[in-house]
Amino acid sequence: MSRARRPAQSADAQRAAGERRRAPARGAIVWLVALAGLLTGIQRPPSLLDVKEVRHWSYPDYTRVVIELTGEVALRNTPQLLPQAQDRPQRLYLDIDGVWVGTNFSEGLKVGDGLLRGVRIGQNTERAVRIVLDLQNYSRHRVLVLSHPDRVVIDVYGSRSDERPARGAELPNVASAPPSRATEPPRLPADLRVLQTVVLDPGHGGSDPGAIGIGGLREKDVTLRLAMALRPKLEARGFSVVMTRNGDRTLSLEERTAIAEGSRGDVFVSLHANAAPRRALNGIETYYPDANHERHSLRVAARENGVSRSQLNALQRTLANLRLSEVSPQSRRLAEHVQQELVTGMPREYRPVVDLGVKKGPFYVLFLSSMPSVLVESGFVTHAMEAKRLRDDRYVNALAEQIAQGLSDYRGASAVISRAP
Repeated sequence: MSRARRPAQSADAQRAAGERRRAPARGAIVWLVALAGLLTGIQRPPSLLDVKEVRHWSYPDYTRVVIELTGEVALRNTPQLLPQAQDRPQRLYLDIDGVWVGTNFSEGLKVGDGLLRGVRIGQNTERAVRIVLDLQNYSRHRVLVLSHPDRVVIDVYGSRSDERPARGAELPNVASAPPSRATEPPRLPADLRVLQTVVLDPGHGGSDPGAIGIGGLREKDVTLRLAMALRPKLEARGFSVVMTRNGDRTLSLEERTAIAEGSRGDVFVSLHANAAPRRALNGIETYYPDANHERHSLRVAARENGVSRSQLNALQRTLANLRLSEVSPQSRRLAEHVQQELVTGMPREYRPVVDLGVKKGPFYVLFLSSMPSVLVESGFVTHAMEAKRLRDDRYVNALAEQIAQGLSDYRGASAVISRAP
């Protein structure tokens, strides 16, 4: 069937018709430009916080994103997962009240590591921002709100089909990690896994000296020497070892545990040295994470977390929201084995060892990982005798031997428990 031809239009008539067709589109563009102008030109409401920094760490099947803020915040909603659509990837988003971002971070953070395409942050309302994670390969996530510094931590877990990150992806400076595997099977629960990979975390480092004791003895030096002595003893017992640092460099608490999570560690051992105003205090103690705490552990927890005792309340609220019951029993057993060997197994010349016991406490560096974790306080740098010993390589070597034996004991006991009917 043929169509009737329209009479030819003059050039002026064609231009007029074109103008009429473009008018609605031009009007929409003008409206959008005006709206953008209103949004960008809107006066910042008073008493809002700012987004200071956005950073991330990428591993083969795990990515951590940290949004640092200028003050304490609360999430308006639990993170929402949006399914993939034809024109957009699967997304995870959450809103934070009381924060102003304006046009800052308008370009977002490109990740492209196989799990995340990137992170976007925008002003969702006049007094709230929205964080959007564009996902590539997703299985689960968790979100933590931490203080000192105030930040939101988003952990995304997945399983990548290719261990190589996309071009331009930012990779962490891992001190020593085993080769990543191209495809990882889902992990067994902590109480069913065979202990193979130990993550050693020498506390403090770089610009953070930790406690400073007699004669200027620095905690960061003690912990690194202890870790370096402990590593070969663990390897001789058949363990794989990952170290969060093997030199004097600064690491945030979230970076330490990102290394642990990314390496698929089975246990996390954070090494520290104690300090106290009373120089008569001495002894060895081992901590594990628990939603509750013991009163005498608050001083140590506040110092290692870098906060005052009064500021631990926020941490306690965070702990209450975590499923620590999944790993707390294993952490306690690990702490008991390590403490037992440190107290009873040291050479005769270093006995008796003052046993300060196994304790539970609110430590960031322990609960930021999802594996059984302990924190070993190897002695007091503020006690004359212990400070002298902690400078002695023979004594540090003896400490390392007993910690390694404690981990070996824990592995053997865990194997028996996992085989039980």
